[in-house]
Amino acid sequence: MDSYQTILLALDLSDEADQVLERASELISQETARLTLLHVVEPVVTENSYDLITTLPADFEESLYKQAETFLQRKRDDFHLSEARVRVEAGSVKSEILRVAEEMKADLILVGTHGRHGVGLLLGSTANAVLHGTPCDVLAVRILPAESG
Repeated sequence: MDSYQTILLALDLSDEADQVLERASELISQETARLTLLHVVEPVVTENSYDLITTLPADFEESLYKQAETFLQRKRDDFHLSEARVRVEAGSVKSEILRVAEEMKADLILVGTHGRHGVGLLLGSTANAVLHGTPCDVLAVRILPAESG
């Protein structure tokens, strides 16, 4: 099997992202691949006709982008992935992962999955949606629940 050359790692901003980053770090140490860390900011929809919804600050979306970029840069440094590119996009998570993967000609996409079963897996799993929407390999890294203690 040929080694992967272009890897897209899609992350959310949770502490659980570390589990996916650990797996990516292992892969990168064995490969000579280019790695891109991606976070997708979903658009914030506000409806002015609802009196209960407060008005968001004008720079709210910009702060979401900055928060995501800072998070990805910190994780890149924490996991010694200095060559990795950091990228923040806006839109539907599934659509943007697939678009960016196609744009960069990724041959592997890494995503985290909580391993839901049944209806929970079929309705709303980003990993499942990406798996069925891309022509390249997808590695779904099983995210284990944090131990409470």
